[in-house]
Amino acid sequence: MSTEEIARGFLVPVSTIAQRIVRAKRTLTEAHVRLEVPTGPERVARLGSVLEVIYLIFNEGYSATGGEDWVRPGLCEEALRLGRILAELAPTEPEVHGLVALMEMHASRLGARVGPSGEPVLLLDQDRSRWDRLLIRRGLAALERAERLEGALGPYALQAAIAACHARAGTAAETDWPRIVALYDAVAQLEPSPVIELNRAVAVGMAFGPAAGLELVDALVDEPTLGSYYLLPAVRGDLLRKLGRYEEARAEFEHAASLTANVRERELLLRRAAECAAERMAR
Repeated sequence: MSTEEIARGFLVPVSTIAQRIVRAKRTLTEAHVRLEVPTGPERVARLGSVLEVIYLIFNEGYSATGGEDWVRPGLCEEALRLGRILAELAPTEPEVHGLVALMEMHASRLGARVGPSGEPVLLLDQDRSRWDRLLIRRGLAALERAERLEGALGPYALQAAIAACHARAGTAAETDWPRIVALYDAVAQLEPSPVIELNRAVAVGMAFGPAAGLELVDALVDEPTLGSYYLLPAVRGDLLRKLGRYEEARAEFEHAASLTANVRERELLLRRAAECAAERMAR
């Protein structure tokens, strides 16, 4: 697993969001509410909610939480369209450009994220020649705009900087994992969460070895909010496998497979569990 595979902080299905939007429209219509552009602190709060919904839509397209398809490009395209429009409407908001940068760079990998039969292809195994260089250039330009604006970078811009580390690496081996660890440290200071800590653990494992990453993941095992989060055992399985602890890794991958609602992801995890069993037998 890489940080690309586990950076999914919003887990509400798009269908649920659609229902909420319909109810909200109905409520506003019945109450005859006037729609006005907010200002000051109210604008900041509302902008944050808008960015969150756009990113939720993008994430559901990038890594579908259910169904038989691992990616749903149409949702990514719609989220990108909304993000670009918002960037034109709010050109001085660094987090808007940060989110656009993050989505552009992640979207650049969509064609390489699935194999010929629709099977998932993880980041470190992807053919980087298939990454969309135009989207990468657009993403880097959006990140540069965010960095030029006043104030410290927010969570979206920092995550875009992490995506830029991957985009700039010609091969997986060239990825600047220590910088990614430092960037996750910064994200965790702004928005501390178990999911961010799990991302950071993956980066630590890549930068400083699987034992270091596993120590951090083990500290999250009893975290209540991650109890049904399939990526926790998936990450733990990956680290255990790298350490040669194949039987423990197999059990973790099987546990992860039982928690995911996505058919393709379940198949991937069960395949990795089978590989661990074979590697154990071959020792």
